[in-house]
Amino acid sequence: MIDLSAFLGLAGAELGPLSAKPTSLEGAQREASRALWNSPDGRIEIGVWECTPGRFTADRSASSEFCHFISGLIEMTHADGRKVRLGPGDAINLPLGWKGEWRVIEHVRKLYVITQG
Repeated sequence: MIDLSAFLGLAGAELGPLSAKPTSLEGAQREASRALWNSPDGRIEIGVWECTPGRFTADRSASSEFCHFISGLIEMTHADGRKVRLGPGDAINLPLGWKGEWRVIEHVRKLYVITQG
């Protein structure tokens, strides 16, 4: 049987308390997340994440990530120096091996899909 999952009300979904972001470079950032679905083999996770303003590093050496932004505003800097601004309704794919930096301009919330390896 095919598993059909619907994820409703993501803009207001309860994520739990915000905690310190370990890769924060400035802004004493805090983050929260909640997994909504995991594949049976553990390679894919779908969830919601949010973060307070500031700047942090990101490393996708072991996984790829698709992000769809629900609220807030960020500026992402790729390792080659290219920058892109993303906000509500925007999406980006971070392929396996991507490294860069995120600057959260306004408290952000996104839907994510992480695929291991």
